Amino acid sequence: MSILKNKTIFITGSSRGIGREIALRCARAGANIVIAAKSDQPHPKLPGTIHTVAKEVEAAGGRALAVKLDVRDDALVKTTMTQAADHFGGIDILINNAGAIRLSNVEDTPLKRYDLIHSINDRAVLLCSQTALPYLKKSDHGHILNLSPPLNLDPKWMKPFVPYTKTKYGMTLLTLGMAEEFRVYGIAVNSLWPRTTIATAAIEFEVGAAVMNQSRTPAIMADAAYEILCTTGLELTGSTSLDEDILRERGQTDFAQYDYLPGCTDLMTDLYVD
Repeated sequence: MSILKNKTIFITGSSRGIGREIALRCARAGANIVIAAKSDQPHPKLPGTIHTVAKEVEAAGGRALAVKLDVRDDALVKTTMTQAADHFGGIDILINNAGAIRLSNVEDTPLKRYDLIHSINDRAVLLCSQTALPYLKKSDHGHILNLSPPLNLDPKWMKPFVPYTKTKYGMTLLTLGMAEEFRVYGIAVNSLWPRTTIATAAIEFEVGAAVMNQSRTPAIMADAAYEILCTTGLELTGSTSLDEDILRERGQTDFAQYDYLPGCTDLMTDLYVD
């Protein structure tokens, strides 16, 4: 029986993409999943809502609670966390998956857009973690997982899109800081990032459809997240892992199963990975 059975996992931005895939992976282990995202109505161009994912979670063997959430809204985050904890009797794991991307340099980044990516990528991690903390303290399996990269200060990652880079590195700095701050509570805090690009609607929109065939599916991130979340105690905390690395450490050898285009031999390395 999985250690995640009957654990409550609050996942931001989980109506599609990586967040949805993590929700389904954990649901197969019998977890309670809080699907927290803005998408409560169908989008004309993007698949999935919190309600469709809730049905998928239940079909996969988990229990679901769909909640509409804008992670920029302080009061709404607090209300939603309370609702989730009341519904399932607590919160054991928080996954900060919600994100906004804009690959532009300083000169070409409108302040309004920077405020958006900062508020979702960086500020919301602090807000959601701070708000979940009282519930995580009560759990015997408290975890926070942030989807952010290892810190790589090579100038090549700074020049082209430092506004976005700064917000993602901010998430990782919060991982490192919270891991030490929350150690006394027995709460593990880690970051996870893909070695290759992941085939999601966000990547297709921002980078282009051509990159999809050189990408892996979100399933690799879900499997890696599952391995991290199943780690007990503080055996793994303060780490900034790549999906492939954590899976190799846990004995995975078949990575071809994750190829978006079967048999692709020219996978595209993701941002911040050398």
